[in-house]
Amino acid sequence: MCLDELRALLARHARPDWSTAIDGVLISKVDSADPPVPSMSGTVLAVIAQGAKRLALGERVYAYGPGQYLVASVDLPVTGQFTQAEPEQPALGFGLTLEPSAVAELLLRAGPADTSRTREGTPSGIAVGDAPPALLDAVVRLLRLLDEPRDRPVLAPLVKREILWRLITGEQGATVRQLGLADSGLSHVSRAARWIREHYAEPFRVEDVARLSGMSVSAFYRNFQAVTAMSPIQFQKQIRLQEARLLLATHPGDVTGVGRRVGYDNPSQFSREYRRRFGAPPSRDAARLRDTAPAPAGVLP
Repeated sequence: MCLDELRALLARHARPDWSTAIDGVLISKVDSADPPVPSMSGTVLAVIAQGAKRLALGERVYAYGPGQYLVASVDLPVTGQFTQAEPEQPALGFGLTLEPSAVAELLLRAGPADTSRTREGTPSGIAVGDAPPALLDAVVRLLRLLDEPRDRPVLAPLVKREILWRLITGEQGATVRQLGLADSGLSHVSRAARWIREHYAEPFRVEDVARLSGMSVSAFYRNFQAVTAMSPIQFQKQIRLQEARLLLATHPGDVTGVGRRVGYDNPSQFSREYRRRFGAPPSRDAARLRDTAPAPAGVLP
């Protein structure tokens, strides 16, 4: 029953830009299964009500469909693809931005007795699970507020906190809990990943980024691989190539210049790695980008 009402609410309130009247809440409605598209994941909860999606992070692949959810606790370079979506039965999904401060507040209010688990290592930055009825019920109640503007400012923050609590105490709680722990392995990796994203065009020494993240080099490598499914250098390469693709969409005739802007001194290397990542050389892919406008493809369904 929850899933039926969720589908109806999502279909009724979907907008082309995925936005809603509730801050941090997104609704997707996609009517075609597009080729894989690279993007950044953001830190979000995504629940699918109809259709299906596949998401690749490094060598890991996550598939999720109706009644399932995905959480991303680090902003990671991913490749997403809708695998079930058509005009008669579009993919419908709910998204909620996850804020570390909100997770931290709930953990502090609850205390260790209510949120503690067996000893946890550093979890992956992305996890998938079956949405329990209590989580789906809270999502539905949040979306109902789109029809109740008077109640929305007071009740929406309360229901969002309930959703977060269901995640923290649920099957994939380890991934969500570490988002709010300032000294967790995930938070250290997130700090390093953010630095690499902000300085993606610059060469760096892994030892320096490990020191910046507050870990030894060996611990940094181990935790970074666990969270992102790639090495720090591979992570930087993914960011560089995604930024290059964005730049080529507006500067299609300046392949060499775009390569230099994202950190490639060798045009041949840039072209080779770009083709390996996107399936076509930069100039041909730029022409293709001008002719198509793929739907957003982060973790949101």
